[in-house]
Amino acid sequence: MSRTERTAWIGDVYTSDVGWTHLEGLVDIGNRMAGSEGERRGAELTRDALAEAGARNARLDPFEIQGWTRGGSQLVASADGTAVDLRCIALPRSPGERVSGELVDLGYGLPEEFEGANAGADDGTLEGKIVLVRSDVPDYAERYVHRREKYYHAVEAGAAGFVYRNHVPGQLPPTGSVGTDEDPIGEIPAVGVSSEVGARLARRFDGEEVELAVDAVIGDAESQNVRAELGPETDERVLVTSHVDAHDVAEGAMDNGAGTAMVVELANALATREEDLETRVEFVVYGAEEVGLVGSSRHAERTDRGTIEAIVNNDGVVANRTLAFYTHGFDDLEAAVSAVADRYDHPAETNPNLSPHSDHWPYVQWGVPGYHVASTSDEVGRGWGHTEADTIDKLEKRDLREQAIFLTDLVVHLAHEDVSVERRSPDEIRADLEAQDLAEGMKITGDWPYDE
Repeated sequence: MSRTERTAWIGDVYTSDVGWTHLEGLVDIGNRMAGSEGERRGAELTRDALAEAGARNARLDPFEIQGWTRGGSQLVASADGTAVDLRCIALPRSPGERVSGELVDLGYGLPEEFEGANAGADDGTLEGKIVLVRSDVPDYAERYVHRREKYYHAVEAGAAGFVYRNHVPGQLPPTGSVGTDEDPIGEIPAVGVSSEVGARLARRFDGEEVELAVDAVIGDAESQNVRAELGPETDERVLVTSHVDAHDVAEGAMDNGAGTAMVVELANALATREEDLETRVEFVVYGAEEVGLVGSSRHAERTDRGTIEAIVNNDGVVANRTLAFYTHGFDDLEAAVSAVADRYDHPAETNPNLSPHSDHWPYVQWGVPGYHVASTSDEVGRGWGHTEADTIDKLEKRDLREQAIFLTDLVVHLAHEDVSVERRSPDEIRADLEAQDLAEGMKITGDWPYDE
């Protein structure tokens, strides 16, 4: 076979509209919140696209979840006898409650800031207060502190309510779920406010009375995973994954329509290279990721982890041109990226640290080799993500195509019989979580999976 014949698939991928067309279909659905009709429509659209691409046995795998539907929310701040109604949105899985109390600005909401506020308060606690925190962390912080960790520090401190202030300007209140696996509905009402509203709260109303109210419909709901396969019928498999749900305030183009579009594009490309696959490739597009990795956790509980050779989880791709791979300390995963990057003289970044906040994690926490594949970024936090600005106009078709070429060859590489990725023990993953200062946050949010 000539070099031209061996690389003809690259031209097919670079001129393909399959993934981008799927992305447009997803964002045009509108609300794809976990458990919604829109999420189901997105799953059905993805199932059909995988089948059309040539994947076998494309199907939906439904499961029950804790449903939460947004109602109204209100934030009223008072000072000098004047009450001001400020724009806010509820954080998903916030309880439907109305509370009031003194506003306390805790800056970035780092663990030490909560400790300092507790020590410095007249009564020694934040009991009954409304806590305001930013969505980013400062340059001097040793690690990123997730929204849910900040929320549960507030809960643990006895706060009555939680206000999450975006650090990205543009009148964009952020969303993002609260709650735990055992208790899906959070303990105190929580809202997001824009950078501008947050600045006003911190400047004018710190120490003043605030009233916070959330209205939500809470009940049983159904989500679903999408599954399909390519390649030989081996017991072992390489998982190619993403999540189809998105927050209801925006199109969910970056988070994570682009990841699901990438899975469809990869299925389309791999169908033409199926003879190159020596291990089964399973495509799994999860539901209910945004409310606690529910779909992937369900799949992980019902899957023989020993049969999974590697996971390629797409969450945050296409947002920038260069791919970034969290390799979770698996040296063989880093070597595989380097091999593909060298083959095409194409840039890619790897990060050996742990990334415990997407659908690879229910497997990686037990030592299953897995990537979190995203895009490089100089920003702290999500940028446009989790706001109404997460729209398709910020993405480029060129980036989807280029990244699909890289990832197609990476999946083929991982599916070779002579390529093996050495597993890590759960104890090694646990030790890394401790060493990387991630354990504290996971314990307070109820995400710590290991016996003490």
